[in-house]
Amino acid sequence: MSQRFDCADPTQVILGLTQAEAALRRGELVVMPTDTVYGIAAEAFDPVAVDGLLKAKGRGRDLPPPVLVGTVRAAMALVMDLDDAGKDLIDEFWPGALTIVCRSSPTLVWDLGDTKGTVAVRMPLHQLALDLLKRTGPLAVSSANLSGHPPATSCDEAMAQLGDSVAVYLDGGPCPGDVPSTIVDLTGTVPRLLRQGVIPADRLREVILLNDVQEAGPQDAAGDGTVPDDAGEPDVAGRGDAGEPGVAGRGDAGEPDVAGRGDAGEPGVAGRGDAGEPDVAVHGDAGEPGGVVSQDAGEPDGPGEDAPGGTTPGQEDAPDQGEHSRGPAAG
Repeated sequence: MSQRFDCADPTQVILGLTQAEAALRRGELVVMPTDTVYGIAAEAFDPVAVDGLLKAKGRGRDLPPPVLVGTVRAAMALVMDLDDAGKDLIDEFWPGALTIVCRSSPTLVWDLGDTKGTVAVRMPLHQLALDLLKRTGPLAVSSANLSGHPPATSCDEAMAQLGDSVAVYLDGGPCPGDVPSTIVDLTGTVPRLLRQGVIPADRLREVILLNDVQEAGPQDAAGDGTVPDDAGEPDVAGRGDAGEPGVAGRGDAGEPDVAGRGDAGEPGVAGRGDAGEPDVAVHGDAGEPGGVVSQDAGEPDGPGEDAPGGTTPGQEDAPDQGEHSRGPAAG
C-alpha cells in the first residue's frame, strides 16, 4: 500500500522525506514534484530499482531515465571532462530547467539502461526535490506517467497512473506547468540543442555557442531532463526522464571516482549527500557521438528528469547522510 504525504503540512514534510529516503534505499519507487512536472524516482545505483522504474512506466531500456542531483558537486562526480561551455551553462541555469547530456564517468558502477556511455543530468529548482536529493544523492528520475500518457502535474494525476507501483508519494501541490526542461548535448565539439523546453535557445546563445539543431523524439517531463516521455515529445536516447542519470556517491564528497555514499571526502570518491542531481538524461544515439537522449527527462524535468552552484536553497551544505559506500574502491 502506497503512502502519501501532504508536504504543505510542516510535520508531514519531515515524515514524508524520511519515509521517501527509506523507501529509495530499499530499492522502492518514490514520486516527487519538481519545477517542471512530477517525477518518479529510483536509487540511481540500484539496477533493480531502475528496472522497476522503467517497468512501472511501461518503457524499455532503450529509454534510460535522466539523473537528478541536489548539488553541482554531485553532478561533477557523475560526468567526465566537463568543458567550459558546460560549466558556464551550470553557472547560469542551475538549479533550473536545463538538462545537460554528458559522457558519464567510467568509474561509476550503475545501470540506467542503454546509455551508450552518456548521462543526462539536471539540478531542479524545487526545494522539496532538492531536500530529498540531498538526503539520497543522485536519483534516476522520469516523468510520473505511464508511457504514452501525459506527464502528471499533480500528485492525484501521478497516483491515478502509477498506483501501488510507487511506495511513497510526496504531494507538493500542482507543478507550474507541463513544459519540460531544455536539453543540451555536450558530448560533441559544439554544444547541441536536443530539446527546447522552458529555457529558449536564444537564452542559451547568450551564454555559449550553440548548434540549435534539435532532435526529434518523445520527451520526458519529469526527471527533467524531463519532458514527459510520453508528453508527445519524441523519445530520444536522451535521459530526459528526469533526472535525471549516472552514479554518484552519496555524501558531501564530490570527488570523482567512487560511488561512495556518505561523507566520503576522500580523494577519488564520489560522495552523495551534498550532491545535487539533474533531470534529463540523454542516453542514446541522439546524433551525438555515443549519446542517446531519452527525453523522458522527467524532470520531474526532471523532477529530472531530470539541475543538477550558487547559494540557491538546497544546493550546498546539506548534512551528510553517513557513510554508505558504493561501487568499486568505495571506502
